[in-house]
Amino acid sequence: MSNPLGQFLRARRAQARPEHAGLAPGPRRRVSGLRREEVALLAGVSTDYYIRLEQGRERNPSPQVLDALAQALGLDEELAAHLHRVARPLPTRRPAGDRVSDNLLRSMAAWPDTPAVVLGPYLNVLAHNALGGALFAGHRYSGDLPRLVFLDPDARTFYPDWDQVAANTVAALRAAVIDQDDPRLIEVVGELSVKSAEFRRLWARHDIRQKTTEAKRFHHPQVGPLTLHYESLTVNSAPGQQLVIYRADPDSPAAEALQLLGSLVATDDE
Repeated sequence: MSNPLGQFLRARRAQARPEHAGLAPGPRRRVSGLRREEVALLAGVSTDYYIRLEQGRERNPSPQVLDALAQALGLDEELAAHLHRVARPLPTRRPAGDRVSDNLLRSMAAWPDTPAVVLGPYLNVLAHNALGGALFAGHRYSGDLPRLVFLDPDARTFYPDWDQVAANTVAALRAAVIDQDDPRLIEVVGELSVKSAEFRRLWARHDIRQKTTEAKRFHHPQVGPLTLHYESLTVNSAPGQQLVIYRADPDSPAAEALQLLGSLVATDDE
């Protein structure tokens, strides 16, 4: 039987630092993180109860217990919210599928100077405008961001900050998941786990980080270095879809590179 709560608790317990919880690390500790009894003590529950939670024999912790566990494990706001979701899941929403609405497509097409892409729940590219397509063009997996990051031979060149991008991609994939038992998700995670040791390591951490906004560096094969800021917006009419918009700082080298990329796209379309 699936036990997402137990998996999450074990992963976060292994990463919790004893010294951050006011406990001495000690040279004789057999685990790098917290022991089960330490988490139970910090959360104010019995060790037996906490073990049952990890083993999946107790599946109805109260919101108060979840809050106490989040504090004991040192979870940030986003991870604490995820703990509540895996412990007390809402009825699964059906993903909207791969179709992007005509209105959204027309809106993106009206932004000729702004790269924009629509991502599905598996961070696959469902649609893009001309500049958004050009930004990710030229790779084996241009239409699939997790595979681009972990399986594409030139990923570490395209993403100069590859380690950070890899960690954020895995955390965003977990955050975007609507149904943990989705066969398509299982297929994606299975393939990446088999082919990438780094993906396996990061997936086991159970990090959660929604795509929101940050600066990201690229080294584009046609126009060279780019530092772009992106904003990720949920598509309310299509559960599981995200609209990601990129921009460059005005009068920056990245703005000039984007303008050059746009002119190359226009030339190719002629």
